[in-house]
Amino acid sequence: MKKSIIVLIILVIILLGIINNFNINKKIVSYFYPKKYEEYIYQYSEELKIDPMLAFAIVKTESNFNEKVESKSGAIGLMQLMENTAKEQAQKLGIEFSKEKLYYPEVNLKIGLNYFNSLLDYYKQNYILAFTAYNAGIGNVEKWIKDGTIKPDGSNIENIPFKETNLYVRKIIKNYNMYKKLYMVS
Repeated sequence: MKKSIIVLIILVIILLGIINNFNINKKIVSYFYPKKYEEYIYQYSEELKIDPMLAFAIVKTESNFNEKVESKSGAIGLMQLMENTAKEQAQKLGIEFSKEKLYYPEVNLKIGLNYFNSLLDYYKQNYILAFTAYNAGIGNVEKWIKDGTIKPDGSNIENIPFKETNLYVRKIIKNYNMYKKLYMVS
C-alpha cells in the first residue's frame, strides 16, 4: 500500500513537471487530452458554430471519451445525456430516438452538442452558465440567478451551491483551457 502511494506521488510530481515544461512535453500531455471522435466533433462544431475545443472539453469532462459509460443517475454515453433530454432533442433534430442509439458516438455527439448549443443560445453565448445548466439544469441556474446566488454573467462560479456542479464547471473550464493550449494554432 505504501509503495503504491509513493508511486502515485511520484507520478503526480512528474505530471506537474510535464505541465510546467508544456512545450517540450506537449505530446505526452496530449495523451491525457485526446481528440477521439474528432470527425464528428469537428463536423457538428462547425455546423453549430461551437469552438471544437469546447466540445472536446465537454466530452472529456462528461465521459473521458467512453461511449459505453452510464452514470448512476442514468446519463448515457460520451456527453452523458439523460434519456428524456436526449429524446426531446432527437425530436427537434428529426432523429428517430431509442435509448440504445445514445451509445453510438455519432448520435450521442449530435444530440449532445445540439443540446449544449441550445443552452449557449439560451444564455446568450455565456459558456459558464451553459456548462452550469448542462450539469444542474436550467431551472436551478435560473433560480440561482434570480436569488442572487450566482451572477447573470456567471463570473462567480465559486457560489454555485451544488458541490458536484461547482466542481464540474471548474473541471470543464480547466479542460477547455488545456485543449485550447494544446491544439489551437497561434
